[in-house]
Amino acid sequence: MCGIAGVVTRDGAPVAPRLVSSMLEALRHRGPDDDGTVTGSGACLGMRRLAIIDPAHGHQPIGSEDGSVQAVLNGEIYNYRELRKRLLLAGHRFRTQSDTETLVHLYEDHGAGLVEHLRGMFCFAIWDERRRTLLLARDRLGVKPLYYLEDGRRLAFASELKALLRLPGVAPEIDWGAAAHLFASLTTPPTRSIVRGIRKLLPGHVLLAAPGQPAWIAPYWEVRFAPDRSRPPAERVEELKSLLDESVRLRLVSDVPVGAFLSGGLDSSAVVGAMARLAPGPIRTFTIGFSEPEYDERPAARLVARAFGTEHHELVLDPDLTGEIETIAWHLDEPFGDSSAIPTYMVSKLASRHVKVVLTGDGGDEVFAGYDRYVVEAQRQRLRRIPAFLRRPLGRLAAALPPGMRGRNLLHSLSLSGPERYLDAGTLLRGDAQKRLFRPEAHAAMLREDTETGRAGLIERWGGDWLAAAQWLDLTSSLPLDILTKVDRMSMAHSVEAREPLLDHRLIEWAATLPPEDRLRGTTTKWIFREAIRDLVPPEILARPKRGFAVPLGRWFRGRLDGTLRDLLLSRRSRERGVFEPREVERLIVAHERGRPLDLELWTLMSFELWCRVFQDAGPRSLREVSCA
Repeated sequence: MCGIAGVVTRDGAPVAPRLVSSMLEALRHRGPDDDGTVTGSGACLGMRRLAIIDPAHGHQPIGSEDGSVQAVLNGEIYNYRELRKRLLLAGHRFRTQSDTETLVHLYEDHGAGLVEHLRGMFCFAIWDERRRTLLLARDRLGVKPLYYLEDGRRLAFASELKALLRLPGVAPEIDWGAAAHLFASLTTPPTRSIVRGIRKLLPGHVLLAAPGQPAWIAPYWEVRFAPDRSRPPAERVEELKSLLDESVRLRLVSDVPVGAFLSGGLDSSAVVGAMARLAPGPIRTFTIGFSEPEYDERPAARLVARAFGTEHHELVLDPDLTGEIETIAWHLDEPFGDSSAIPTYMVSKLASRHVKVVLTGDGGDEVFAGYDRYVVEAQRQRLRRIPAFLRRPLGRLAAALPPGMRGRNLLHSLSLSGPERYLDAGTLLRGDAQKRLFRPEAHAAMLREDTETGRAGLIERWGGDWLAAAQWLDLTSSLPLDILTKVDRMSMAHSVEAREPLLDHRLIEWAATLPPEDRLRGTTTKWIFREAIRDLVPPEILARPKRGFAVPLGRWFRGRLDGTLRDLLLSRRSRERGVFEPREVERLIVAHERGRPLDLELWTLMSFELWCRVFQDAGPRSLREVSCA
């Protein structure tokens, strides 16, 4: 696990290594063990290293035998040993035991097609000195992040946005289209960031930059759902058991200690159970708890830890976060509406005292249809019988009712078609609510910008298997933009590498062949996954109702965080920023204090204001420009 960064000039002008070294300094938390840069003709690549594989010799950048190809890697290539054997037979020579070196020799043989051979979580950069080309690639699911900017003079990239803000001429100017997406969907869009001009490389894509040409971006992988009923359900269950074991076994490969995040839910319990069966010794597990019993995961996690004999560690989260929230905002890189980033940050801090690698249960709900919203949509499929000419009046009636009035959301839902209804159910603030919340200038700027919703792709897929369409949307939007962003930033804040066995791309390709009833059977979510782990996890875990990684934020906002909330959102600094309407902010706070659940809306407002303070107002050392002279 590392942080990578680099700059390539369009005209071949030299890049000062200290410019890239400054970018890498902003990524020190991602790789405290080592750093390095390499220069080429109009290029400089660099990395910060968290030493996991071959700690003594895996220094990056790593080059080919003649030095003409150089690579830096953030992540892990889980099948690197298999690839290494093939490359040795083909005549390549290796100087290290690291997984990064396999990228160099794969590139020599396959060019950009090397990504087809990789199994892992990764973002990497390869500089080809002979061709003066830069290849960037991001893993299939978007476990690892990659930001880039391109202008007439250069293409620059980095594992985190804050590193690009160190470049001369790059200012944290808000992309209002990204802000609109944030307040609708809790995250910034798939290809844009909160900073105008800084973009994200999509999961499963490569970028190739050559002299005098704009960057060429292309996909190399996409999940395709194609149900296959040729095998009986019992056989499919056995196949899943085997795939799960293989995926966990690959992610146990490490030259440093490995542990696991344990919530006591199905997914993390199954991962810990497989680890206990496959690991050579006892494993360490880590859990965050709350004093509020309805949010506390500790009892279920303890049950699993006892069942598998883990060395278990717990931490109870205190609502007094005044000393942490600005640090969390800095590490998140962008405003972020998912408050579970807070416990993820704290459980990563707990784990960092004991291990450098953790396995997680992330991805199981998207891959095997575990969310309650799938059950809700299955029940609402009967609404497709409502003719279009009746939907429109229902929508007008809903719009005429006051916000928060009982029945308003139901009428609005009845007015929508299936894919529109599914998208709307995950929307935080709709158009009218955004209009009330933002000052006219800010709202007008949002309306001028296009936002990415995945709407076209969802509508295209909905007509066949609606469940597959919904899962496709979640795998390509909320998973990389929310879940994986949160886990990557919060774990790397403490120099901990998180690995997700349930997001192995071969496992996902296999799961996409499952019939819908194997994924959602009546009101039973993840049916086949439950069957596969029935003999693995304690029966109490199988029977336990689903609970998300929730935070008692609503209660905290009515209690010890009330002052923090008001100090941030109604402060003079916030008012002078000219983004939010203070009266509407006050109305939301008062409505929440009186019992209306608005904690997500208020947290998203807080996150935006914190981002502005950390990245726009304060001008910390991490954002100082460095001359490239």
